Amino acid sequence: MTRLAELKAYNAGAAAAGRGVVEAIHLYKSFGSHVVLNDMNLVLHEGENLVVLGKSGSGKSVLLKCISGLVKPDSGTVRVFGKDVSELSHKELDRLRVNIGYLFQYSALYDSMTVAENLAFPLRRHMRNKDKKEVVQLIEETLKNVGLAHAIDMMPADLSGGMRKRIGLARALIMHPKLMLYDEPTAGLDPMTSKEISELILHVQQKYETSSIIITHDIASAEIVANRVIVLAEGRAYAEGTLSELRKVEDPKVKGFF
Repeated sequence: MTRLAELKAYNAGAAAAGRGVVEAIHLYKSFGSHVVLNDMNLVLHEGENLVVLGKSGSGKSVLLKCISGLVKPDSGTVRVFGKDVSELSHKELDRLRVNIGYLFQYSALYDSMTVAENLAFPLRRHMRNKDKKEVVQLIEETLKNVGLAHAIDMMPADLSGGMRKRIGLARALIMHPKLMLYDEPTAGLDPMTSKEISELILHVQQKYETSSIIITHDIASAEIVANRVIVLAEGRAYAEGTLSELRKVEDPKVKGFF
């Protein structure tokens, strides 16, 4: 059995056995006649940065939304921290999401709020027992960790693309989540800024001890952040392994990324 086949077999078995921070098992999702996920299986291990490579429209973002409970799959199971997401009540799902940081593709900042107010928003919703001084300290600490302490009073409109990504990441991190979901974290950025964001993702993994799923089509970013890589094609985990292993695969659907 090849190394790639061994990895596929291991992760399929891990998902079936309920091992992993995230387990996606036989996921199917379509929108009308358009099938997006077609028997998708995935396991994210504790402390791992798992990169999901895929072309635009391949279902990468839909996969993250299924994991976070924003989209319900047509069939299959998603478990996060051992909990079946589809069986959770609205309140239970809210409690689960406290431990999930989500960096949206376009950062999804509230344009009418300052940077500080954007970061305070999840704290006001989930940590109402914190006093104003504690909230300010947490905001300042989190901004410092993404290298933007000076931006605390700025408005989103005054931020560059790279700064918006960092602020979006700071907001995702402010609750100290154990799971991070990154939706195209380097999309629309120049190569130098993309490298900085990728290195920041690696720093987050080490400092916050997060387990992360990073969806992208950016090989340069994957080279920096990935412990393991899944190629998403035909709606499923088409191939998986390390980048060095995947570079040796001759299948055009895999080779096209390299």
